[in-house]
Amino acid sequence: MITKKIVVIEDEESISDIISYSLRKEGYFVQCAFSGKEAFALIENSQPDLLILDVMLPDMSGFDICKAVVQQHQHIPIIMLTARNDIVDKILGLELGADDYMTKPFDIRELLTRVKVALRRTEGLVSKEHYLTINQFIKVEPKSRTVLKADQEVKIKPKEYELLLLLAEHKNRVFSRQEILDYVWDMDYEGDLRTVDVHVQRLRKKLDIDSHPSIIETVFGIGYKMKGEKR
Repeated sequence: MITKKIVVIEDEESISDIISYSLRKEGYFVQCAFSGKEAFALIENSQPDLLILDVMLPDMSGFDICKAVVQQHQHIPIIMLTARNDIVDKILGLELGADDYMTKPFDIRELLTRVKVALRRTEGLVSKEHYLTINQFIKVEPKSRTVLKADQEVKIKPKEYELLLLLAEHKNRVFSRQEILDYVWDMDYEGDLRTVDVHVQRLRKKLDIDSHPSIIETVFGIGYKMKGEKR
């Protein structure tokens, strides 16, 4: 089995030590950065499989790092850490492309679970041979976890992909926001239901075609669905 590489970006050494020690006990290869500058160097040199990223760093905001990483390395899942239980911070992180967030103080066992979930979603272990047609422009190839828009690959984050695949495989079924959280996040997720809205908005921005109906329909008061037939 290939050892997964994780970069922990946290300027508080005591927290960084606890996280890195716990991850190494689980068998991960861990490198630590204590500033944005160190983080970018590690990311470029080691090409990690996952980032654990603190919002508050001495030289730059974790939000700025998240935005830059998403632009350059779409495939790397990011779990953000924030000291403030502020929904604005959490929503901003998700809008910038983070896959998950946790508020300090947190239970290290929960963080380890979220790491496992995030990594599992990037492994591409889908056995299906067929592709799913969403409309005349968009199709999903589950085996390679590839999303095509007008035959051009579109880079989407792991949880965006899982949300898209869930709706595409159950067309015309309405999912509540809580159901989507349960399916996509695959754990007892305590985040705000608006997390789902953020991911839907990001998918629409990336995949919708002007002058055509959105690929994801809002069912007011309930949740979301995808219309159409599977092919």
